[in-house]
Order: sequence, then C-alpha cells, then structure tokens
Amino acid sequence: MRGFVERLAEASIGATYNFYRAGERAPLLRARLERYLDDVAGARLVLVGEAPGYRGARVSGIPFTSERQLTGDGPAESTATIVHRVLAELRLAGEVLLWNVVPTHPGDERSNRRPTRAEVEAGLPFVCELARGRRTIAVGRIAHAATGAPYVRHPSHGGAAEFRRGLQAVLL
Repeated sequence: MRGFVERLAEASIGATYNFYRAGERAPLLRARLERYLDDVAGARLVLVGEAPGYRGARVSGIPFTSERQLTGDGPAESTATIVHRVLAELRLAGEVLLWNVVPTHPGDERSNRRPTRAEVEAGLPFVCELARGRRTIAVGRIAHAATGAPYVRHPSHGGAAEFRRGLQAVLL
C-alpha cells in the first residue's frame, strides 16, 4: 500500500487540502493510512463516503475515524463515532474498508464544504483502486452518484438509525 499512499500524497485534487502531503503531521498521517490499509487489505466491503471531515480524517488520517478514536485524545467526530459503533454492532468492523470519494479535505481547519464535480472525478481513481474485488456501499448521495454503488443514508444530522437500517438492508 506504500505506493498507493505515496500517489495520494502527491495528488492535487482541486482546491482540497491534502493532509497527507501538507503540514507537520503529514508523515504521521501517511504512516497511519498505510498501516490501516494493510490491516484491512482482506476486507470484503468498502464503505465510501463523500470526503474527510475537518474533525475526522483531516486530523486522524483514517477515513470515518477521529483522532479521539485512535488515541483517546484530540477532537471527536460524530459521523466517525456512529459509523464505528454501527459496524461493531453489526459485527463488520474487521470486514470493512472505509474510504471517501474525495480522499483529501474540501474546506479548512474549521469547516467542511461540498466537493466540486471536478474534485469528485479526481478522487475516483483512488476509490476504484481500493474497491476492486470488494462490494461497495455508498454512504450519502455524493458517493452514490459518483460510484453507482448501493446507497445508505449518511449518519450525520440525525441519520444514525437510518444509516444502520440502510446498511443492514443492503447487506441482507
């Protein structure tokens, strides 16, 4: 996975912030991502979301994961908390690779923004590479439109129960 992570670190995806290349934590975030991808290399499912959140993967380096989940310190992120809780409840935690259509952060250190069409298109080669040989499930409308994968509601803004129900329904 080192080559994949290196290509991602070199990528320029529109006006997104590539936290795998920029900033003092970039080497740590690349190492975390490489270790994570190695750990889930055998995953049969990939959940694909929209983009990293400013309190989630932008800080932790791992999609749908907050720094607090990794280290017990730093910011928590509600979507990450819900996704990991539901995966644990459904006994899928070790069987799922978590990713985003846009793997770099659209927004700044205090906010998120919707990725542009060009940013989504630029992120798709990374999705396609990781999804090869896996069943793909889209978390949210942007991921669904980009991948054509079965849709489940994004868990944010009161969608946790619907996310869980949708994930169960798609997997049955």
